[in-house]
This record gives sequence, structure tokens and C-alpha cells, in this order.
Amino acid sequence: FLVEDTRCIIREAAKKSCFICYKMGASITCCHTGCDRAFHLPCAPDGQCVTQYFGAYRSFCREHSPQQTLQLRPSQDNTCVICLDTVEDNISYKTMGCPACQDARFHRQCIQALALHAGIAFRCPSCLNQEPFMMEMLTMGIRLSKSAPSWESDQEVRPSDQRHSRCDAAMCLCPGGREHVEKEGPWQLWLCSSCAAEGTHPHCFSLGNSTYSWECNTC
Repeated sequence: FLVEDTRCIIREAAKKSCFICYKMGASITCCHTGCDRAFHLPCAPDGQCVTQYFGAYRSFCREHSPQQTLQLRPSQDNTCVICLDTVEDNISYKTMGCPACQDARFHRQCIQALALHAGIAFRCPSCLNQEPFMMEMLTMGIRLSKSAPSWESDQEVRPSDQRHSRCDAAMCLCPGGREHVEKEGPWQLWLCSSCAAEGTHPHCFSLGNSTYSWECNTC
């Protein structure tokens, strides 16, 4: 049944056009009632779409994405607390804030990178709040990792020849098989950005031609 379900999803996606890049094969549809916008997962950042990586794994187009509601900042220091570069004056898709301290501001890309590196220790980089902060970030489409913080890992990096080298998609579409890997194009191999223990051909996961990171179902 899983293989047949996957085939049905692929057939349906082939009929839909991505409202961001206008190419066919859009497998994600906005879950807002009455909205039929569809998009590729790698196109989501360009289209300011949000996918929630928990619960029902809901996805939203930019018009129906959840929005943060924060009070006016106690300070007017318009810098990202992570990279220290300038952020926008107002909360937006690219500029986010902490719901606990109401003051910390950070770029979406910066907080996403921190979430993957921090793992189970993920919290506000300013006030160190964890529970409300984590739920807010999940709601806003930030992917979390269940692993230990990267800075606490005592494992050595594996040699390059031990790098995961097969496609783990539910249904691999590569004519050469799961272990066929090319340097670029639809048959290159993307490893999970969190664990690097699973991989996929971009074409087998409807990832298009973007270089945006991919995360396996386990993570």
C-alpha cells in the first residue's frame, strides 16, 4: 500500500504547478480551507511559505502562513542576536523574534541553523527560554533536531569513503537503482541535513533543482 500511495502522490503532484517557480510537480498544497496553491518544498523559502515539521505536518502559502504577534521591543537594537548583522525593523518571514523575552530578533536562516546544531538544547539565544520559544519556532516552520548538541558530540567525523551512499526514498525512481549517484542533476545524492544517515535523489523526493537542504522523515 505504501508504494501505491507514493505513486498516487507522484501522479497528483505531476498535475500541479508550483505557484512560485511555475514548474510542474508541486507536491505540497496549502492546508488553508479554500486555498489551492501548491509548491515544491525547495521553493518554499523563496515563496515565504511555512511547513510545520510536527503533528500533522501542515503547510501554508505566504498568504495563509502563521504570523508572530510580538509587543514593541524594549530596545531598538536592530541586530540579529546570532550573527549580529542588521535585521528588519518589523517582524516578517525573514525576521523573527522570541515570544518570551519579546526583545530578541534573529534572521530565519540563523535560527534554523541554530536549531539543527543545538538539537535538544535548542532555546532562545538571548533569554534562554525553551518551552514557549520552541513551540513558537515549530509553529513558524523551524525544523528541530532530536540529536544532542553538535558541540557536545565526541564522535569523530567519518572518512569520506564511509559517507552514506544510497537513496532511501520510499520509491526510488532512478533508472540506475538506489546506489547510482551522479555529481549533479536529479540523480545526485542529498544527505539529511540533521543526521546525514539517510539520503535521497532530488528527483525521488520532488526536490527540483534547488540546493536547499533536505531532512529525512526520522529527523
